[in-house]
Amino acid sequence: METLPSSDLKTILHSQRANLYYLEHCRVLVNGGRVEYVTDEGKRSLYWNIPIANTTTVLLGTGTSVTQAAMRELAKAGVMVGFCGGGGTPLFSANEFEQEVAWFAPQSEYRPTEYLQHWARFWFDEALRLAAAKALQSARLRYPLRHWGEHGRAKEGVFAVPLDRLAALVTQTTAAVTAAPDVTHLLALEGRLTKQLYQMAAHATQAGDFTRSARGQSRDPANTFLDHGNYLAYGLGATATWVLGLPAALAVLHGKTRRGGLVFDAADLVKDAIVLPQAFISAARGDTEQEFRQACIEQLTRKEALDFMIDTLKAIALETGRLAAQGAAPGAASTAAPEAAVPTAPGTGA
Repeated sequence: METLPSSDLKTILHSQRANLYYLEHCRVLVNGGRVEYVTDEGKRSLYWNIPIANTTTVLLGTGTSVTQAAMRELAKAGVMVGFCGGGGTPLFSANEFEQEVAWFAPQSEYRPTEYLQHWARFWFDEALRLAAAKALQSARLRYPLRHWGEHGRAKEGVFAVPLDRLAALVTQTTAAVTAAPDVTHLLALEGRLTKQLYQMAAHATQAGDFTRSARGQSRDPANTFLDHGNYLAYGLGATATWVLGLPAALAVLHGKTRRGGLVFDAADLVKDAIVLPQAFISAARGDTEQEFRQACIEQLTRKEALDFMIDTLKAIALETGRLAAQGAAPGAASTAAPEAAVPTAPGTGA
């Protein structure tokens, strides 16, 4: 079989790829020139193809292994690979940081650096970095307004969310984000907003009082699904930053608490809008973990979550980098960047 060049494997834009895999109790290998995962059923081995040119992320869970040849092909196609525990959480790495994210990013010495140059131009300026953080939060706030309404219409009787109350909460928080004096205040607003969204989702699904538990410390279905869905979003966040060539350490919000903070910044763009409602809907329906993951992946794909992440990061890089190049005053940066940098809808991606 003739080997396909790497350029052909990357024909499909990452923002337009349809597949995100979570695998467990299987082997990932190359068979007949194709990347496949193998499961055992009795005395038989079943081979399943992974369409790597149309895949963004592969999560390898409990009881998995991957061959060197498979990793070579995944890297050629630009697929992000991560090792994780059972059910997709937690993610592991072979170092002293237990439960840290360990992404094996496809490597290339000649990747374009356009967005990295714009990002670096503003990142070392505290005022401009704050402006970028506000732009990120503004984009995050606008996203649930559209998608929570879609959840309510598509799943009538299961997710009866009061959209007027959601709109008022978003408006109030957006004003507070604009006025925030520093990142610490932004993170506090983020935490307060998320707690309110949890309560709204719990009420919409008649789940009663809800308390978010620390990762892995609750068997409550909604908490478990939130953990699993968030890690799917982290996979897309890692893909978005890699596609744009932005180092995960150059975060604008989580940089002081997470060494791969930009991945978390990117993932946060879609967690409230897509993962959070789906977790409560699946919990209310009594879905299994597999059913939840499938539903969550379908939502992330159908609603172009990766495309939205990429477009938002691109817009922030270009607009805030432009302000830095023009030598914008700190006051101008803090007010101009948020609105200018945020895309209103997913575009073409990268």
